[in-house]
Amino acid sequence: MERDLIALCIAAASIGFFHTLFGPDHYLPFVMMSAARKWSRLKTTFITILCGIGHIGSSVVLGLVGVALGIALKKLEMIESARGEWAAWALMGFGLAYFVWGLRRAYKNRPHVHKHFHAEGIVHAHTHTHQEEHAHIHTEPGKKSITPWVLFVIFVLGPCEPLIPMLMYPAAQSSLFGLVVVTAVFGIVTISTMLAMVLVTSWGINLLPLGRIERYSHALAGAAICLCGAAIVFLGL
Repeated sequence: MERDLIALCIAAASIGFFHTLFGPDHYLPFVMMSAARKWSRLKTTFITILCGIGHIGSSVVLGLVGVALGIALKKLEMIESARGEWAAWALMGFGLAYFVWGLRRAYKNRPHVHKHFHAEGIVHAHTHTHQEEHAHIHTEPGKKSITPWVLFVIFVLGPCEPLIPMLMYPAAQSSLFGLVVVTAVFGIVTISTMLAMVLVTSWGINLLPLGRIERYSHALAGAAICLCGAAIVFLGL
């Protein structure tokens, strides 16, 4: 069992890494929302880890319930597949709604000219934009943004498909230790990869001279998230 467990842990680490790396929906939403909403590195890290735990934890709970009730692997995979579709549609819907809101916000903050008339007959004008004067997002006192919680719910809903088959072997061997170790290895590698991709990509985006397109940052974030959902729904990524 020890050799099998080591092999299973290596497989769990490898699958967790590549599954996350080649699934942009695991990190792109956090990158884009962090850039658009000016999240600090600490807040971005916290939200990413929280969503990663929810993402993996929901599949672990489903897998353990399936093992306890003796549900066949094929049925569990069907449930995970259905959850994946719901999560993808939810991600696409959230991205589309945020894209529309971002466009509306960009339109309201478009640059406009103010003319000033002086007593001496001198007239001068300057370009004015509310986006530059109010670089942060105002919220009502005591009211916080629900965006992180929307992402959390979507990630809890979204399945971690490769995990359940890997849980079946130690479960079949009645090894609680094996279940815990395989889950821990997969979870740590998956969340670490998510976090690394989020922080590195966010750092790269911060180096870009956004200039005039910065006021479209929310719309671009929504479009990117919507495309992530669409890629899962229509391309099976």
